[in-house]
Amino acid sequence: MKTLAMILLCLFASPGEETAGNKNFDIEKYMGRWYEVARFDHWFERGLSHVKTTYTLEDDGKVRVENSGVRPDGKIKTAIGRAKMADDGNPLHLKVSFFLWFYSDYIILDLDPEYRYVLIGSSSDKYLWILSRTPSLTDDVKNHLLNTAREKGYDTSRLMWVEQE
Repeated sequence: MKTLAMILLCLFASPGEETAGNKNFDIEKYMGRWYEVARFDHWFERGLSHVKTTYTLEDDGKVRVENSGVRPDGKIKTAIGRAKMADDGNPLHLKVSFFLWFYSDYIILDLDPEYRYVLIGSSSDKYLWILSRTPSLTDDVKNHLLNTAREKGYDTSRLMWVEQE
């Protein structure tokens, strides 16, 4: 069980583990396309609209991360990265890298039980994302995620709402 997939499946499916509103995190259900509904502004996505992220569990057990968005000039910008478990034992704490061995925190703060939306943060208050399986969310869901983010110490007034339509 040395592959990342097996480690993730074992850690994420720990019985009785409370994980962001879910008792059992299913990495396979998490895979697929997500739309970026909102984010904190940062240089690597500055100016992008129609941002999507696709997570793919590969045969070798690695998680492929593909981010794409539309630049102001209409061209598509794509970045390919990889994800791995963090060393702290928290099954909802991943590390994601888009450049060599430089990894950033990816912490699932809230996840819909049906895997329709997710709130992602980091170990600091510098990064925050709201992702959804659809290009938009209802006001009730947005308010729920904003409240959760505020409870976790994030300044939600810094969120940029991403054009998807």
